[in-house]
Parts: sequence; structure tokens; C-alpha cells
Amino acid sequence: MATNKLLWSSKLIGVFFMMLVCTLSANAQFLRTSYFMEGTHYRQQLNPALTPTKGYFNLPVIGAVNATVGSTSLGYQDIIDIIDDGDDFYTKPDFMNRLKDNNKLNVNFSTEILSAGWYKGKNFWSFNIGLRTDIGANLTKNMFTFLNEMETVEENWRNSNYDISGQQLNINAYTEVGLGLSRQINNRLTVGARVKALLGIGNMELKLNKVAMNANLPSDARINQLQDPAYLSSLGVDDITKLRSEIEGYHANLAVDAHLESSFKGLNLKKEDGQDYISDFEFESKDMGIAGYGFGIDLGASYKIMDNLTVSASILDLGFISWSKSSTQIANAKAAGIDMKGSDYTSGIDPNNIPGSITAIENNIKDLQTDANGYMERVSGGDVLDYEMLQLRTEEASKSRKSRLASTLVLGAEYGFFNNKLAVGVLSTTRFVQPDALTELTFSANYRPKSWFNVALSYSAIQSAGKSFGLGLKLGPLFVGTDYMFLGKNSNSVNGFVGVSIPLGGRKANKEG
Repeated sequence: MATNKLLWSSKLIGVFFMMLVCTLSANAQFLRTSYFMEGTHYRQQLNPALTPTKGYFNLPVIGAVNATVGSTSLGYQDIIDIIDDGDDFYTKPDFMNRLKDNNKLNVNFSTEILSAGWYKGKNFWSFNIGLRTDIGANLTKNMFTFLNEMETVEENWRNSNYDISGQQLNINAYTEVGLGLSRQINNRLTVGARVKALLGIGNMELKLNKVAMNANLPSDARINQLQDPAYLSSLGVDDITKLRSEIEGYHANLAVDAHLESSFKGLNLKKEDGQDYISDFEFESKDMGIAGYGFGIDLGASYKIMDNLTVSASILDLGFISWSKSSTQIANAKAAGIDMKGSDYTSGIDPNNIPGSITAIENNIKDLQTDANGYMERVSGGDVLDYEMLQLRTEEASKSRKSRLASTLVLGAEYGFFNNKLAVGVLSTTRFVQPDALTELTFSANYRPKSWFNVALSYSAIQSAGKSFGLGLKLGPLFVGTDYMFLGKNSNSVNGFVGVSIPLGGRKANKEG
């Protein structure tokens, strides 16, 4: 019973990357390297209290585009291999050696459809319409080991002990309409806030809480032998005693607990005729639409301890989205598991009654064969770790559901030199994404002689495992930057930011920033 090379894991990853394509315009992870670049307005995305030297109007769509891909273990080349070689990327020794017990992947995209900021009296106002997407996944090394060992050797299904629990996929995509206000309270303190109306594009949570199997089953050849009258007639007392012990050792167990919640217009959970569980995912981009509504707020402050020493803090994306009942689909996999015990197939086998034992063996082995075939069909009847195994059964959503935004805590400090034209800074960000929060510590050196010319060099120590640098450059209306430079195929984190804006009026002479 050969297994299909189109793996369920590839399907999951396929859905993952399909979502990326469909939401390519969209994120809420902004460029940390820009945080201490006073001439840029993009730093307001990380702290609404950090006003720029001038107002701005971002060109539609291309005014601010950001993309970030990060992983705890997978490198850039691994991601490319997954896309290009979805059937067998996991068979490569180098790939397996780089895996950790839990391998987390986060992908974020953002773009501003329309955004602007301007000074009005003592206040700096800003307005934006943007697209945001956060995607997080957790894939365990046990799953890839399982895929490796189960791909080609059918007998592994009969003699296996695997626990591949803990897989998780989270997707959140929405449109943001925001209005921000920053005000300098005095020469040292500046505060800011941004309120946001949210239009939900889609949300998905898929958790494989429990997928475990353990089996020790006879081969087809052994079953055929145990049904051979000539073999059975040759059995003596000792043979029946040993055979009874052998049968008692056979077992097969399968436990599955999975949960799926989807509020995504255009994503359909398909079922085959005669089945009550999901057989496929289908995504129709033409059916995309607003699936929910929500609210969010950003809060920030900046304080000058001394003329050349400033500390700042912000909390971003405090809020939620309520997803409509009509757009929500729920599926659970808590079907009755398989629990085959060898002792269930020894009834009537008694060494003191050889004729009765032979009859009992014939009957019991037929039952064992039937149940073993049922187990084999469940675990290897199509794709490895497939829909047949999971049996995700849909149920009608009884009410709307809520999802929180991926909030971010930002703490920063900078020290200026040469009339603040040169500065060094340290920035801590903690982003509360699923499945686990992401913390980064970034050090930067910033040269900002003019409002139209700023340059920054940064070093981020955690997510890139200390293997990457960042760069930010503002030259007139153009801004480009990265927190994680691409430094080879094994780079764990890579991102890029580009923005084009038209400068507007500057702040008054008595305003400090």
C-alpha cells in the first residue's frame, strides 16, 4: 500500500503560501532601523509620538511597503526549497540537521494605500489606509522525521511509534483606517496616539493539538501463515502458548485532536460525496471580501531626560476584530480513535485445547486482519498525515468570533552627539504574535544632518541569531531600508522596506523633535 507523495504537510504549507500570495499587499511589523531617523516619518509606525521634521504625503501603494520573513531555524534557501520542491524538500540531510524540536516561521507584509501627515498649530496629525497581514506557523521536527521514514517503506506503518503533535498555523489579514495625533506637551515630553478602524479580510487558526500513533502489527505474510490450515494443524502445546503471547503483543493506536477556525471569505472547506469530513481546501480570490470589523489603538510617548538623551516607549495594535458568523467555518477532529489490543484477539486460544485453539485462531486472525486493514487505511490510505487520518468535521458556527491584534511593545533610548546630528540608540521590541511572541534587540548608529538626508546602520541580535545588519537611507522623497540584510542562503530573517513620499510643510521653529 504505497503512500502518495503529495503530502498533507505540503498541502498545509501550500495553503500557507497561497495565503501569502493572496495577501501579498499586506503587515504590522515595521522597520526598526528607522526609529531614530528624525528626518523620516516612517518611525511613527513604531511610536506615534515620534514626529518627523516635516509633513508628508505618501504616494499611493508604493508610499510604504514592508515585507519580513523570519524563522527560528529555517533559512532563506529552505523556504525556496519548500516552494520549489514541495514533495521532497524534507529528505535533504542539511535541512533536517538545521531543524529544532519546534520550528517557528513568521511572515509579515504591509503597504499603505493612502497616508499623509501634517502640522496644525501645536499638533501633528496623520491619516492612513493600509493593508496588514501576520502569518505564523509552528512545525515540529518530529513531523519531518515522520515524513522521512514513512515516505517509502510501507511496513513502517505496521511498526511505528510517532507523536507529531503541536503543528500550528495562524493567519490574520485586515485593512486599517487610522487617524493619529501627536502633541508636544513641553520641551521634554511628547505624546501621541492613533485610533484605527479595522476591516477584517480573513483569519485562520489551525492547531494539530494531538496526532500520535503507535503500532505493532503482523505482516501480510504472517497473517496468511496464521490462516494456513497446514500450518495450524502442525501446532503443538508449546507453539500455541508462544502464538498466544505473540498475538497479545500486537496493537495499534491512533489519537487525533485538531481544531480549525476560519473566517475568510473565499476559503472553502470541501467534502467529498459520502464523507462528513474535509477533503480539501479551496481558495477563490474573486470571493474575497470584508469578513469582520474591529478597532485598534496605538499609544506612545517620548521624553528628553537631557538635551542629548531621550527615552521613548509605545504600545501598538491594542485591539481586536470581530469576525461575522456568516464568514466563519469551524472544524474539529475528535473522532473516535483507534485502540487495538492484542488481548482482544486471544479469546478461546488455550494450549490445553488444541482443536478449539485452532478454530479460535482462525476466527481471531480474521478479526485482527480486518481491524489492521482499517488502521492501515486510516493512516496510509492516501497522503501522509492526510485528511483521512485527521477527519476534520465541519460544524456550523453558533456565533461570531473575535481575534486580537498582534500587539507590539516598544522601548527605546538614544544619545545624541554634535548637536544631535549623530546619535546611537538601542531599541527593544516584543511582538505578541502566534504561536509565540517575538522579541528583538536592535542597536543603531544614526547620522541625520538634514531632514532630506538620514542614514542609519543597525544590528539586531536575536531573531537573526546575530548574523545580520540593517540599513536605512532617506534621500529626498525616497526611503529604503532593511532590518535584516540578506547574507546568504541560510539567513534566518530577511526583510525590506521602501517608501516614496512628497514632503509638506515643516514644524514651527519653536517645536523640537
